[in-house]
Amino acid sequence: MPRLRRRRPPRDPEATMSLVAHLTELRNRVAKALLALALGTVVGFLWYDRGLLSFLTEPYCALPGDLRFQGDASCQLVVLDVFGGVLLRLKIGLIAGAVLSAPFWLYQLWAFITPGLKRNERRYTVAFVAASSTLFALGAVLAYITLYKGLEILLTLAGDEVAFQLTAPDYLGFVTSLLVAFGLSFELPLIAVALNLVGLLSYAALARSRRWIYFLTIVFAAFVTPTQDPFTMLAMALPMAVLFELAIQIARVVDRRRARRDAAQHFHGLPDDAASPLDARPSSLDDAAAPADSGASSHR
Repeated sequence: MPRLRRRRPPRDPEATMSLVAHLTELRNRVAKALLALALGTVVGFLWYDRGLLSFLTEPYCALPGDLRFQGDASCQLVVLDVFGGVLLRLKIGLIAGAVLSAPFWLYQLWAFITPGLKRNERRYTVAFVAASSTLFALGAVLAYITLYKGLEILLTLAGDEVAFQLTAPDYLGFVTSLLVAFGLSFELPLIAVALNLVGLLSYAALARSRRWIYFLTIVFAAFVTPTQDPFTMLAMALPMAVLFELAIQIARVVDRRRARRDAAQHFHGLPDDAASPLDARPSSLDDAAAPADSGASSHR
């Protein structure tokens, strides 16, 4: 018996969709993204006591023992209520699931946008997902590297006679906030590149706003970093400034290519019986007489 196959609806060459079709597409994309997030959360929940918790508490446990109430003997966090441990594990699992499933739900986000783009712009889907995931990972790694120094600065400001007994929700919430803040901040230059690729943000606008971009980057780092110390703020602001400069240069290359392509396709939309523009600039007599001389010599 012939196998029954589900036929796909014919593609619209003009890439037009009705409002109902847009809402259906959005519903399907959101459902797939939530499913990936749920699976990632399950993985994060199971990974919690198999290395994830030790990974998150390592910067705190690496501090000198006189900063902790327990001293050098142990490094433990405190939970003050019965349901605190369960809620904490769910929260960390959810954040880990969002990070682990980021390539998939980022693809769903970009795939929802691409029907409104041109065919040559849809090829950037894989590059967008790969670049966004890589930048988020680089930001999180940089935050983890600077976490030890940030904690040391914050805890030593209280004085030598003070020892800290941190609660698990406060410390782990602080660490995850720092990792997510660094990861998302590294995505902002990529958003500028994406807006340039779709034609919403030009290189000229980015170049004119370069000083404001750098100033707002420092202000953004000062407000977003949970530690509020100059070391962590500069650790976020300086790489962001470098990434924004790279985004500006990418926009410069893209705009130049777009201008050359538009110039080459300038006359493609004209009808066949339309006259081409004439060059009214005067030419020298030597250039005009050259073809005649060459023709005469060929008849000799």
